[in-house]
Amino acid sequence: MVSTDTVDVLIAGAGPVGLTAAVELRRRGIGCRVVDRLPERLPYAKAVGIQPRTLEIWDRMGLVRAALEAAVPMLGQLTYVDGTERPRIELALPPEVPYGFAALPQYETERILDEFLARFGSRIERGSELVGFAQDADGVTSRLVTASGAQEEVRSRYLVGCDGAHSAVRKGLGLGFEGGAFPEEYMLGDVELDWDMPHGYGVRAMRLGSDGAVDDVLVCIPLPGRGRYRISSMVPPELRTAARAESGDGVAHGLDGGAGPSLSHLQDVLDRLAPRPATASALRWSSVFRISHRIVDRYADGRVFVAGDAAHIHPPTGAQGMNTGIQDAYNLAWKLALAIQGGARPELLASYDTERRPVGVEVVGRTVRHAAEGVQADPDDPGTVMLREAQLLLGYRGSPLVGPPEEGGGADGDGPRAGDRAPDCGGLTGHIAAHPLRLYDLLRDRGHVLLLYGGGDGEPGGAGTDDFPALAATARDVSLGRVATCVVLPDAAPAGAGDTLTLPVYRDRRGEFARQYAARGRTAFLVRPDGYLSARLQPPTAGELASRLALVFQA
Repeated sequence: MVSTDTVDVLIAGAGPVGLTAAVELRRRGIGCRVVDRLPERLPYAKAVGIQPRTLEIWDRMGLVRAALEAAVPMLGQLTYVDGTERPRIELALPPEVPYGFAALPQYETERILDEFLARFGSRIERGSELVGFAQDADGVTSRLVTASGAQEEVRSRYLVGCDGAHSAVRKGLGLGFEGGAFPEEYMLGDVELDWDMPHGYGVRAMRLGSDGAVDDVLVCIPLPGRGRYRISSMVPPELRTAARAESGDGVAHGLDGGAGPSLSHLQDVLDRLAPRPATASALRWSSVFRISHRIVDRYADGRVFVAGDAAHIHPPTGAQGMNTGIQDAYNLAWKLALAIQGGARPELLASYDTERRPVGVEVVGRTVRHAAEGVQADPDDPGTVMLREAQLLLGYRGSPLVGPPEEGGGADGDGPRAGDRAPDCGGLTGHIAAHPLRLYDLLRDRGHVLLLYGGGDGEPGGAGTDDFPALAATARDVSLGRVATCVVLPDAAPAGAGDTLTLPVYRDRRGEFARQYAARGRTAFLVRPDGYLSARLQPPTAGELASRLALVFQA
């Protein structure tokens, strides 16, 4: 057995979740290794839905352009019941949301993340499998079997299991993984269809039985390429896999290793259910798909963490799975980076489980309900349902890393509070750039950002910027230089206001920042690396800012 030098973080699994963790760690200067037992990337369009919140995260990471160029828009869904068209579902979001819904095959998502990771001198170690590990107070010792069959021992400060539903890391920790399984099985196929359905719309066609339950179903999701779709439906009897033995951990989930449907199987479904005549061709891959719904009893144990399908699996309804896993990885990675760099409070890493497990519980429960009853059965209004499906309503109010739950809101109680997502806005202008900027332009490729709003005369909290240098100095000192500061002034601020500051100053020319953040006076907004507010202080004081920063940083 060959020993290697210690690495900061070992990541098991090179899917979208593991690669997100690796990219974010390497962006922050943290050393990591990524191992995956597969010899090469699988050419399967498994998870295809990309949520607007994921695109916001990729924007923050600096790789969203590559994703936008490779993806196709998801504009809505056309629904048919017993051949009759039902009202069209438009995937419309408020105009201030910077990105819409998209479809991108999982192997393309992995390619984009892999190529971005390579910019930092890191690569996936293909064919290397984690076969065991042991942790102690100082780190984790992992055993790998490499592509050549050799055994290797790796010492790391932390281990992150992003190794899927049958996770070796989860099993090694002995985590509970409670849940159940759906009796139905589905088949998937990646094909080209010659129909004339509207571009950018998914298609869901159902036939109801005498009891009113869904007896047959066809779902088609558009993919990049002319007439290309990933189609799914219930399996015919000859392809059912229930009689075959499940995996050793009893979890039946994901693509089955048995015989997949042929083009004729998929064509039979189209002939029965397609709303317009359609011929399938150019079958790229196919499989039988099995669904479980499970979640771990905790996301971490000591120096070992799980994320993505290793922590939660659920129905594919609403394309929540991969996107939730990507947010797991991003939430964990910035915290690991800060802990490794020595600037974090000891409690910081414990907040990963505190913040993310409730999200996993909610997503599993919601997708199970939607799989059984349909999204249309959700009791909330359609706008709220759409925002939740886009993962834009996710927040961390009550987290130990943010201010009290009653803190924040504007003068009338509106606007984002501590723990809420920091919304984007446009129309910010500086002294040099001739074109207006988005707020997300100011946040991109940064860690924590302190936004100081100057306010206006007569507004609650007052106007002026005299104490802004002191607030910026407090943020810098408490965080050891890990907080960037930007000043935003209302358009009505007097000419020359802020000119004496040595901080970056931007004008809210269109009033979008004031409107989105309900900023009506001198206010400080502390934005976390993952785009959520750590604090909203109105009016801000150095002492209160320091106390909020101390929830994360340890000087």
